[in-house]
Amino acid sequence: MDKRDYYEVLGVSKNASDDEIKKAYRTLAKKFHPDVSSESNAEAKFKEVQEAYDVLSDSTKRSQYDQFGHAGMNPNFGSGGFGGAGFEGFDFGDIFSSFFGGGRTSSGARNRPRKGSDIQRRMTVTFEESIFGKKETMRVPVYDECHVCHGTGAASSKDIHTCSRCHGTGYVVIEQQSLFGRTQSRTTCPVCHGSGKEIINKCSNCNGEGVEKTNKDVEIKVPEGIETGQQIRLEGFGNKGSSGGPNGDLYIVFEVHPSSIYTREGDDIVVEVEITFSQAALGDEIEVPTVYGNVLLKIPSGTQSHTKFRLRGKGAPNVRTKVKGDEHVIVNVATPAKLSSEQRKLFEQLARLDGNTPSKSKWGKFKSSFSKARN
Repeated sequence: MDKRDYYEVLGVSKNASDDEIKKAYRTLAKKFHPDVSSESNAEAKFKEVQEAYDVLSDSTKRSQYDQFGHAGMNPNFGSGGFGGAGFEGFDFGDIFSSFFGGGRTSSGARNRPRKGSDIQRRMTVTFEESIFGKKETMRVPVYDECHVCHGTGAASSKDIHTCSRCHGTGYVVIEQQSLFGRTQSRTTCPVCHGSGKEIINKCSNCNGEGVEKTNKDVEIKVPEGIETGQQIRLEGFGNKGSSGGPNGDLYIVFEVHPSSIYTREGDDIVVEVEITFSQAALGDEIEVPTVYGNVLLKIPSGTQSHTKFRLRGKGAPNVRTKVKGDEHVIVNVATPAKLSSEQRKLFEQLARLDGNTPSKSKWGKFKSSFSKARN
């Protein structure tokens, strides 16, 4: 398979600075890292981005790539002379032209099909929607084919002529004086910009661009278990490609609103509930909330504050495996702020009973041993 241009992979121009290349790499590496990306081909794209960065971040490799393209990255490049490995199908006219100022772009480079640029949009969902998923229609602004000229850029088909400067080749030959004498170099035609076509009267709607900005209604299917920062890719819903190339893709990055009740930790959900002194001491069966509805939880007698219980399968579904995590219920023993007269009498009675009962706590044991040591 033919490799994509490294600059195209990173989404930067050929004149991009080192900082621009590094910034683009970090963004794409985070986007396609297999550990966070939900795309099926994330690993392949991550490797493609890594390969492009390895070349363009190295000044020597980048210079060689700018001169000879992917062929220049072959370890055997140039080892076999003009008939050796690494030169199959290579245009030597372009190589020699690049030495003398003509650049290495072939005459048909501008006319090759190119994929349209990708679009990224953010989508906010509630905590419950992130658990169960949903479908929602989003209006997305995109650059699509001009509905007037149908992508030609011309007012009519009669306004598209063969370029008067390059005669349809897409390039022009320039003569110049160099250290080697008078040389010729080939460069992109400045009139048609390599297309080989010249538009006499431009389309009034798109001004000759062939595309127009419009809004598309796209149905978004929110995956079950999605988390903040995760994304999905909708192939072909990006900006229109050029020269018959495919449209770009639409990336939806999700942001989940925090819940007032639940906290998510990976695929697990945590919830805190309060119980009374009597429930903690005597035990009870209480109703606790889950995202799937309330369930009964047995509280053993003698339960301490901050004790954690687990409800299996009541957590969030994993966005890839769809296996549900667990819900962890943390119980806190609530201290009443105000007591009725009857409650106060009962607590006073309990306090007297506690006072007649030897303490088994660590603090009680410490006080006992300390007193014995002093005596």
